[in-house]
Amino acid sequence: MGRVEEALRAGKTAVDAALLAALDRRFDAPDREASPLYRAMRDALAAGGKRLRPVLLLRSAELVGGRAADALYAAAALEFIHTYSLIHDDLPAMDDADLRRGRPTMHKVYGEGLAVLAGDALLTEAFALLAEGTPAISDERARRAALTIAGGAGVRGMVRGQELDLLHERRVATHEAARAIHRHKTAAMFEAAAQAGAILGGGTESQVAALAEYGLNLGLAFQIRDDLLDVEGRTADTGKPTGLDAAEGKCSYPAAVGVEASRAEIARLIDAAVAALAGFGAAAWFFVGMAKLIGERTA
Repeated sequence: MGRVEEALRAGKTAVDAALLAALDRRFDAPDREASPLYRAMRDALAAGGKRLRPVLLLRSAELVGGRAADALYAAAALEFIHTYSLIHDDLPAMDDADLRRGRPTMHKVYGEGLAVLAGDALLTEAFALLAEGTPAISDERARRAALTIAGGAGVRGMVRGQELDLLHERRVATHEAARAIHRHKTAAMFEAAAQAGAILGGGTESQVAALAEYGLNLGLAFQIRDDLLDVEGRTADTGKPTGLDAAEGKCSYPAAVGVEASRAEIARLIDAAVAALAGFGAAAWFFVGMAKLIGERTA
């Protein structure tokens, strides 16, 4: 295992522990055992995943001179939001998916009503975590980071992307539409993760902007690679059914520009992500390696 993979694994371990600890703090202890909602939320958080967004936030804080431990609360909140989005994305009214991360989706296990509530609760509690903050981070930095994450998750970001995704179903796919969907639905949260981490770490405005640019390009590359995996991947590797984009008439990059042009776009975006951090020099080794891993991922 290489240096970047080891760093990702260590970050994931820290985030996993923080997620479950944060959930338990937010739930009154006497209610946990009797609450199907608690079990659904805990199962969703414990279902695995790469934790790329929260690790990106933590590493961004470190790159500008901050401490990852001080930003861990925001990393947990970010993953609460990401997990909620997956639960809702899988619902019958959205993608109607049966599998996520190799497991039955939340609505298949707990029913549609509890799945909706689990997503609602995760989103709400994420902003409770952000509002609580931590004594090590100034109120102004915490406020800016919370606003950044809200921007990535809400009507200017992920939710807008979900809307565009629905609006463009079963229409002729175009490059312009696919980029708009991916820019909002996926890249906005990568951008917010890197930007919020830099804010929490006390980065300069130019450092914050550079990391935001990195996150944006990384997120676009991630989603286009996801589109390709839906065409070329295997359920055994991805943990979810493949071929759904074509079956549901989704506006994906392969549908809009073809497989080879999609691969070329990923390569361009990875180069742009790495170039955005040129000012950090060798200190950005993790980010360079993470970009390459995302460009080549098979799951």
